[in-house]
Amino acid sequence: MNQPSKILRRLLVALSALCIFGCSSQRAPLHTVPKVDLERFMGPWYVIANIPTFIEKGAHNAVESYRLNPDGSIATTFTFRDGGFTGPEKRHEPVGFVTDTTSNAIWEMQFFWPIKSDYRIVYLSDDYGETIIGREARDYVWIMARQPKLSEEKLKMLIQRCVEEGYDAKKIERVPQKWGTP
Repeated sequence: MNQPSKILRRLLVALSALCIFGCSSQRAPLHTVPKVDLERFMGPWYVIANIPTFIEKGAHNAVESYRLNPDGSIATTFTFRDGGFTGPEKRHEPVGFVTDTTSNAIWEMQFFWPIKSDYRIVYLSDDYGETIIGREARDYVWIMARQPKLSEEKLKMLIQRCVEEGYDAKKIERVPQKWGTP
């Protein structure tokens, strides 16, 4: 075996070991709220801050709205202005499916068939005024509220809850919200 082949072989063995031992997730499962009253959870939620997906980069006035369908699925409408408050309105309509009917806190969100994404209600205030939606992979998170603004104190508390669940606070971005006449 020549020298480059030996180096390549050792590199592949090292990368394989790294993936087997270093890439396995030792992180605790994402905590969810014990119980969600789906009827109360339905309606509009302003996205206050998030770790955005590629479609949400540059989103302004982002709102996620839910409606319970007769079959138990959740009609979802996500709207935002792209790139600024006067940017074009974007609209996405995924369908949510509750997968843990004991708590109603674990859903799958389907933007297109057959792919479904993990969606977990990590925090929900007693008055259903604020919520945190997370994913087991800790790649995306959404801090949402029934009003377009939260106090700095409340937002810091919600970001801290995200950190406690394993999210990197540096990745969480505020979503600009401005409603009414300019």
